[in-house]
Amino acid sequence: MTVDVTETITQTVHPAFQLIRQHHVEALDIFVSEYKHKVTGAIHYHLASDLDENVFLVAFRTQPMDSKGAAHILEHTALCGSEKFPVRDPFFLMIRRSLNTFMNAFTSADWTAYPFATQNKKDFQNLLEVYLDAAFAANLNELDFAQEGIRIELENDEPVYKGVVFNEMKGAMSSPSDQLYHQLAHHLFPETTYHYNSGGDPKDIPDLTYSELVNFYKSHYHPSNAVFMTFGDESAYHLQEQFEILALSKFKQGETLHSTPETRLTAPIEVTESYALDAEDLKDKTYHIISWLLPEASDIKLRLGLRLVEGILLEDSASPLRHYLETCGYAQSTGPIMGVDDSNFEMTFFCGVQGSNAEYAEEFKKGVFKILEDVASKPVDTEMVDAILHQIELHQREINGDGMPYGLSLILNGLSSVIHHSDPVDVWDVDSAITLVKEELKDPMWLSNLIKTYLIDNPHRVQLTLVPDATKSAKEAEAEKARLNEIGAKLTAEQKAEIIKQTEALNVRQDTPDDLNLLPKVGLEDVPADLHIVQGQLREIISNNIDTPLNLYHAGTNGIYYQQVVVQIPDEVVQSPYFNLLSVLLGEVGAGEYDYLELQQLQTAVSGGVGMGASLRSKVDDKNKISAWLTLTTKSLVNNFEAIRLLKLAFEQLRFDEKDRIIELLQQRKTRWQSRISGSGHSYAMQIASRHSSALAQRDYQTTGLGALNWLNDLVNRIEKDDTAYNALIAELQAIHRLLLQAPKQFLLVCEEPQSDRLIEEIQNVWDKLVVDSEPVQLTPVAFVDSNKDEAWLIQANVQFCASAYATVEVSHPDAAPLMVLAAYLRNGFLHSAIREKGGAYGGGASYDGNACSFRFYSYRDPRLAETFKDFDASIEWLLKTEHQPHQLEEAILGLIASMDKPGSPAGEAITACYALLHARTPAIRKQLRARLLNVTLDDLKRVTQQYLVQQKPVKAVVAPVSKRDILLELGFDLQQVN
Repeated sequence: MTVDVTETITQTVHPAFQLIRQHHVEALDIFVSEYKHKVTGAIHYHLASDLDENVFLVAFRTQPMDSKGAAHILEHTALCGSEKFPVRDPFFLMIRRSLNTFMNAFTSADWTAYPFATQNKKDFQNLLEVYLDAAFAANLNELDFAQEGIRIELENDEPVYKGVVFNEMKGAMSSPSDQLYHQLAHHLFPETTYHYNSGGDPKDIPDLTYSELVNFYKSHYHPSNAVFMTFGDESAYHLQEQFEILALSKFKQGETLHSTPETRLTAPIEVTESYALDAEDLKDKTYHIISWLLPEASDIKLRLGLRLVEGILLEDSASPLRHYLETCGYAQSTGPIMGVDDSNFEMTFFCGVQGSNAEYAEEFKKGVFKILEDVASKPVDTEMVDAILHQIELHQREINGDGMPYGLSLILNGLSSVIHHSDPVDVWDVDSAITLVKEELKDPMWLSNLIKTYLIDNPHRVQLTLVPDATKSAKEAEAEKARLNEIGAKLTAEQKAEIIKQTEALNVRQDTPDDLNLLPKVGLEDVPADLHIVQGQLREIISNNIDTPLNLYHAGTNGIYYQQVVVQIPDEVVQSPYFNLLSVLLGEVGAGEYDYLELQQLQTAVSGGVGMGASLRSKVDDKNKISAWLTLTTKSLVNNFEAIRLLKLAFEQLRFDEKDRIIELLQQRKTRWQSRISGSGHSYAMQIASRHSSALAQRDYQTTGLGALNWLNDLVNRIEKDDTAYNALIAELQAIHRLLLQAPKQFLLVCEEPQSDRLIEEIQNVWDKLVVDSEPVQLTPVAFVDSNKDEAWLIQANVQFCASAYATVEVSHPDAAPLMVLAAYLRNGFLHSAIREKGGAYGGGASYDGNACSFRFYSYRDPRLAETFKDFDASIEWLLKTEHQPHQLEEAILGLIASMDKPGSPAGEAITACYALLHARTPAIRKQLRARLLNVTLDDLKRVTQQYLVQQKPVKAVVAPVSKRDILLELGFDLQQVN
């Protein structure tokens, strides 16, 4: 409901602001108020909630008209010092001086945002001051532009490019899916800002000048072009008082950017582009995709209607278009970009496949349009529409907040609407939009006509065929080298002297300690006294005449229940690479009397899906043993108990007779895994380096590492051609399934208290009997090849990911706490500066991992190799030989406590608490670790450094481009390559 703006309400509004309207979103239990700053016109949306995790975000409409990366580099550089806080790195310094639950900055296609969240009131005020000054009074030092964006340095008297964003985007643009998106946008948007890469194209970033950056800031970072969004229990009046004092009172009315519609194509476009793939075999590596430009996202009825169209066509494997794309025979998987994108000014729709070949472009187009025409020729099935509406309601009601703060996820959902001068309340209050759509659905052909109008008959359409090119990496490297050679040939002695002078000045700036007294802080005195741990109840149900534990947690879940079955995984199953493949099948193949298409439809209609995964930890007191639980999960609205029955059916009666479907699912897993490697290179490098540190680290390396991807690739190739190989696979999966059915189980239920008795009764009824074959089972052992050598894995990338690892102790050991603090201490005091600021990597640091029982150094999207490993070693020497300040230890501890105390969603906190108990991480152990962290001393750090780092030789690992093969061999690495 929308509240009338009365005199009574306006008395609580800050005098610098005007209240526009208020709206209560009942489904989310938030109260939305929209305000406008009287002088500048800045917009403020406040989402009032009784949650104490307060969120702030300020965003600017940014519309670059080239791919030089001005918006992205400005996002970095604005956080490198401001008028009130003239320190070199306030953003990263505040991360260490804060109890924040989230701090970041984002560059999107047409906006740049600066969000943070914290539960501590003092911390909120500190961060608000720093963020507002960074946004509205940034210093933009030219040396910071050189560090964060782009610069030329001389190495052996030859020019080279350096810069954090330059290397970040080299890494990002080595991903085929990123290239696919930007190539599509380039053709789909010939004239507007979306034509360009707002993050910056590595080919174009060197063209950006410092003066262009400053001008972009002046023309975009003004309150009149800004949006403020807040969430939590802070009052809007207090927030606006701070906005006015700290920023807005210094400004007059300025320009506000508005988006413009793209000029429409009169006929579809078909294009072929290439992406770099350093491989000999280019077969089955092509992407096919079709994209359509749709109307503006501000039309909420059309927006929701098109979301229904997406659901009808693509929701699950039974949906006609997804079913066609998955079973077409000329591709291995659906594409990485699918469905409606409503985050830009005008919406887009995508569908595609990957793992194909270029000659299928015409067949792909004809197949897609045949499906669209078939669906549009008749009314859409009402049961299917109801199932999609059920999914929308479930998504609307669910309180997320385990990946990022719940309030921030709500803000980001509405941000695009505010940026484009439309109404975010339409996005938050979906119930109102559903009412409008239900009126339209009285016309049985409404959705069919949307498909016809916006997809079949829409001429603004681009079909892209993205083919692999084995020479492209080398050509791009040669082009960059040729450009630098041309620059070098033209450099005068004076210009070289200027470059050297800038390099030296930057080194001095990087090495000059900041005056930390200029920045606000919280201290250990502001840390909550105790760790908040959700408490559950232990109930029992009878399953197969056995008393079976049921872990019950009451939580504010907004009308949703979460039900899980946890199964103790036998040791032989944990070690089998086939176990991970079984989780791919649950819910995706048929069960009992349902084939996989029918089961998919049932899932969409009655649940938020069913899934299988694994929760694995090192034993809390023995790193040579693994604590392993299988997780069977579902969720649904509390008025729908069918999800409980569905989960049992999908597990108990899992079908292994759908051969084509099983091969198709394993192809999809392989293809998607391959496409994700470059974004997780540092994780793989750390996994490789720490593979001998614990039983779990060894298991993960063998069954989820890059070698396991090669194993899966070989397996898929064999089962496609050889019935004997396929039958052996099915026999192994059936054996694992039988062992899991036999294994001990527990139940987990998270719901609101009034619903728990009915739900437990239903779980008892459903799980009273479980069909179990008690015959003994033997699994086929799989031999793994490993060595003690330093390993380098070659992948498709333009940058490196480096790691060094040292074996350490279990999480219950007294030294776990100082090792955790040591990692933060080295990152804050040495590694961040050495690897990111000076070395040019996008990220780097150290971590203690209580599952790998290992201390690891790492770098992310790193232009260097040997030098980074030298920096890892130098950080140890720095710790032992440098005089340190007390604040450094406090900052390292503070960050760890903030991470440990970070809230999740109500359901997420309950699930986390349950799994901690399952893995013997009792509240006593968790609180003991927290207490130990708070008591770590500098002497403790030096002691564990000597004991675990100095007295061991580290295991090194690199994930790197194929072009680094010779250098890696020279450095002594044992080379492996992803197939």
